[in-house]
Amino acid sequence: MTAKAIERLDGIGPLAERYRVFLLDQFGVLHDGQAPYPGAVEALSALKRAGKTVVLISNSGKRAKPNEDRLLKLGFAAGSWDHFVSSGEVAWRSFNDMAASGKLSPGTKCLLISRDGDRTAIEGLPFMLTEAGDDAELVLISASEGDRYDLDHYRRLLAPAAARKVPCFCTNPDRIMLTAVGPRFGAGEIADLYEDLGGGVTRIGKPYPAIFEAALALAGKPDRGSVVCVGDSVEHDIAGGNVAGIATALVLSGILAETPDLAAVFDEQQAWPDYITGSFSFR
Repeated sequence: MTAKAIERLDGIGPLAERYRVFLLDQFGVLHDGQAPYPGAVEALSALKRAGKTVVLISNSGKRAKPNEDRLLKLGFAAGSWDHFVSSGEVAWRSFNDMAASGKLSPGTKCLLISRDGDRTAIEGLPFMLTEAGDDAELVLISASEGDRYDLDHYRRLLAPAAARKVPCFCTNPDRIMLTAVGPRFGAGEIADLYEDLGGGVTRIGKPYPAIFEAALALAGKPDRGSVVCVGDSVEHDIAGGNVAGIATALVLSGILAETPDLAAVFDEQQAWPDYITGSFSFR
């Protein structure tokens, strides 16, 4: 892929005139984990009033419902999106299918790396939780507590499992996450660590095709020329949209907000957006 002309926008209004289906990231686009960005609540509702199909597509290791519940608590209007696809939901359904077919044994010992003790990523699955890498039979990295622990904490926890080549799944490939104390390393960085320790990792989420295919299927398998993916990450949203063959818009309210040289980021990732906008607002 080569560099292309990028159109600068003041908001998403022009996109609503050109596209019928919107695949929207949440963190860094709609909110920062603590509060909505200015204009985001109104913009999301405006897309639905304009008759657009809105699918929220997120590298969250949690399932869809907890994510949707949080959006409602943050003040986003019920009914302002049609579907929510999280990497955690895609993974849960895959594990559930494996259990139903017998490929996943009941009582499989799972070392779950999550946030704030959250267990929703495995509720209803035939896993037995373990807190040690020594006896784990599967490792699931669904979130990071990089604002609480350093990487050495995860190195000590994961090294025994990696040494035994225990299968690892990462349901949040983001390497950077936004927290109340600023950007910290995300679950994707922990997955990289697991590989450095000698283990293998299956990543589920953006930019990998499965989550885009799931989102487009829920949207009714639209013509890809009618779809735009809006996100704040070149590595995940823009690169994933490029591979999926859909238009992309980079929002500068998230992890790239203070980046002085965007062109260098595009060249490094070999991914280029069609549009850049400062915020997810309906202008």
